[in-house]
Amino acid sequence: MFAELARVAAAQRGLYPVLGGPELRAAARDAIGVLDLTADDVRVERTWTHDGLHGEELSWSVGFGPRTRAYLLRPADADGPLPGVVALHCHAGMKWAGKEKIADAPEGPTPEVRRLRDDIYGGRAFANALARRGFAVLAHDAFVWGSRRFPLELPDDPALSEADRYDRAARDHEHIVAKHCQVLGISFAGVVAGEDLAAAAYLRSRPDVGAVGCAGLSGGGLRAALLGAFDPAMRAVVVAAMVSSYRDMIAEHVPGHTWMLWPPGLPRLGDWPDLVAARAPGPLMVQYALRDRLFPATGMRRAHTMITERYAAAPDAYEAVFADVPHSFDVPMQERAFDWLGERLR
Repeated sequence: MFAELARVAAAQRGLYPVLGGPELRAAARDAIGVLDLTADDVRVERTWTHDGLHGEELSWSVGFGPRTRAYLLRPADADGPLPGVVALHCHAGMKWAGKEKIADAPEGPTPEVRRLRDDIYGGRAFANALARRGFAVLAHDAFVWGSRRFPLELPDDPALSEADRYDRAARDHEHIVAKHCQVLGISFAGVVAGEDLAAAAYLRSRPDVGAVGCAGLSGGGLRAALLGAFDPAMRAVVVAAMVSSYRDMIAEHVPGHTWMLWPPGLPRLGDWPDLVAARAPGPLMVQYALRDRLFPATGMRRAHTMITERYAAAPDAYEAVFADVPHSFDVPMQERAFDWLGERLR
């Protein structure tokens, strides 16, 4: 039925036109409802030096909800400005934690975070690993995650930790968040993108930071793609395990994804890979996980073809990585991304 509905919608409304990059970026930003937010009243809540890194825990306000918490990590012996990276945490059905999924403070990860990292991050905090390579890395909580999460009534299940009970409640709450955003003329993706744009602007404002890029897996990859499309100062973008054409995902691959991947209005402007590639000729790395059950192989291959076409005038600026792995950003994928970011940001 969904395939038949797609044919009718395409015939009557038009789907996935091919717009130019600048035109698509502007139209998509309006359609998605990206908010213009800033990181105001930035405070340093604590600092530390641990395991070769200097860390700062920061907080700021974006004008609504609890203050955003973030970690800024850099080599302890760094001298002078460093290339910066906004490290974007994933969705992963875990909203109790945000930045902690990818970045460690001295106290280390919780059991729930360690379990997640073992599953999709090769067992390590990639933000810390990236900082040790000579980068200034900012990892912040996004809207509805970590410090930005909603207070929810938790299910009564003594077999689960508080974090796991929260994540079970938050799974159903995302529908409510998405509906509220749409009734306000914006979208879940637009709110998150606005907060990420504010974080990137803050990182660039620091005198100890030079050129800035971004990287993320899954929902973090989605956020990286939106930053790349909407932030013209984003110098290099890594999207891991989060690119497929919409048209190949109809029915079977739609239910398993966050509402962030389905912002209203986008399909009438272009397909998802069109928006990912709208930053052309700006440097872009897309890592495709070939055994990813969340995306069809046909959709990933079509996406690669579409992005390659968008980068026809600057083929060296787009790097595709086809990894024979399930949905993940494992250590070899991370290391390849770190090398690539280093070449483009230093």
